[in-house]
Amino acid sequence: MSNDTIENQLPTEDLMGNRVRDYRLGGEADRRAVNAGLADATWYRSPIDRDLLATLSKRSDGPAALNTALYVVLLVGTGLWAYSTLWSWWTVPALLVYGTLYGSSADPRWHECGHGTAFRTRWLNDAVYYPASFMVLRDPTVWRWSHVRHHSDTIIVGRDPEVVLKRPPSLRVWLLALFALPSGVQSIARTFRHCVGRVSDADRSYIPPRDIGRVVIEARVFVTIWTVLIGWCVLSMSLVPLLFFVGPSFYGAWLVHLFGTSQHLGLRENVLDHRLNSRTIYMNPIFRFLYWNMNYHCEHHMFPSVPSHALPKLHDEIKADLPAPNRSLAHAYREIGRALLKQRRDPSWELDRPLPAGNGARTEREVRSLNPVLADEGDWFDVCGADELPIDGIARVEIQGRSLALYRLDSGYRATDGICTHSRRVHLAEGTIIDGEIECPKHNGRFDILTGAPTRPPVCIALSTYETRERSGRIQVHVALLGVDPSV
Repeated sequence: MSNDTIENQLPTEDLMGNRVRDYRLGGEADRRAVNAGLADATWYRSPIDRDLLATLSKRSDGPAALNTALYVVLLVGTGLWAYSTLWSWWTVPALLVYGTLYGSSADPRWHECGHGTAFRTRWLNDAVYYPASFMVLRDPTVWRWSHVRHHSDTIIVGRDPEVVLKRPPSLRVWLLALFALPSGVQSIARTFRHCVGRVSDADRSYIPPRDIGRVVIEARVFVTIWTVLIGWCVLSMSLVPLLFFVGPSFYGAWLVHLFGTSQHLGLRENVLDHRLNSRTIYMNPIFRFLYWNMNYHCEHHMFPSVPSHALPKLHDEIKADLPAPNRSLAHAYREIGRALLKQRRDPSWELDRPLPAGNGARTEREVRSLNPVLADEGDWFDVCGADELPIDGIARVEIQGRSLALYRLDSGYRATDGICTHSRRVHLAEGTIIDGEIECPKHNGRFDILTGAPTRPPVCIALSTYETRERSGRIQVHVALLGVDPSV
């Protein structure tokens, strides 16, 4: 769908008389996006072999543990270097390196662990996610849900809470953001508001009511830490603690700002194809380590179930279906600079990226589909042969208007509702089985396959489960008939 569908979504003017878009959550642009079918919609995804995607989506603690260990060693090492050189000429470069690791490289760690794709072991993701949230001044639960919305409605005006630079773009705003201004101050103020239970309507528009209490508790933890830090400064009669904690969230934010604004800036808004609104940028190994491979950003948005360490392989598999990647970060910013100059004069101008021919109408990858037949015994449907699915295989099954997902685990076949209860347009047959759970391919929410219970946000509502059995080498699923003669 083109952004021309809601072209009238430019209702206001700035102080210079330029038409600007209404990016407020819950505003007129939000309502128009919903009416235009752009909210929580079905997005284009490049074709890829389903078994290969399942392989790429496999989780392992090893790559993330190695990456995280190296990051922590560098962070602590540069921090000690900076402390040991205090008030000498070496302090400036030492703090620059330490601050960049703290205020910039913590961001992709926050991001990847927030998706739950970094480590296979769940608590390890949380063990990195919460400290990284503190380092980049983000309330953990608020931003977890904010990022869910970002993936649902990427750069949809009025829906996406993570638009970095609004149109028409301001150079002053962009430059201040190199030092997390004013966003860092606003984040701290927001946390203080949450600490006293004041959660805005905009935040409540994407945070479920059951998690509001968690938001308040987390804010109080952050405020307590900040209070201790201030007390430390007062007792020591020094601002040195702020040089190493909280301060780097500002003076060290410059690199993540360069990385982050390169993801979508200048590209199209209000489209349902990540190839048109997200960039892939080839980067050197150092940048890729610091950014944890999020330079493959188009691939990440298409297939968020793929861990960051596997994104280069995913890129190799689908690059023929993608626009030409930017050759470097500098090359990307030459493109971005040209776009921003044009958008200063005309906020509706967007980069038009040529797409490969032949796949433009495809919106989802193929999944295994099985054709059930009513068995001799009522309410049991013959679905497939006992060996038709591989271990950890998934298939889509349609029975009398019900859409089911059939799984083959080590313990045998299981069946649940097929549509994710959160991403209601997404079929779980496109997901990944991880430790007996099915992960939704849209937002990485998970369900226990045996019970249907939600086990990882953002999913909150359980799936129905269906009894399965084996008869004469065939797998059957029990689904109560809906009062319709299946022979008609």
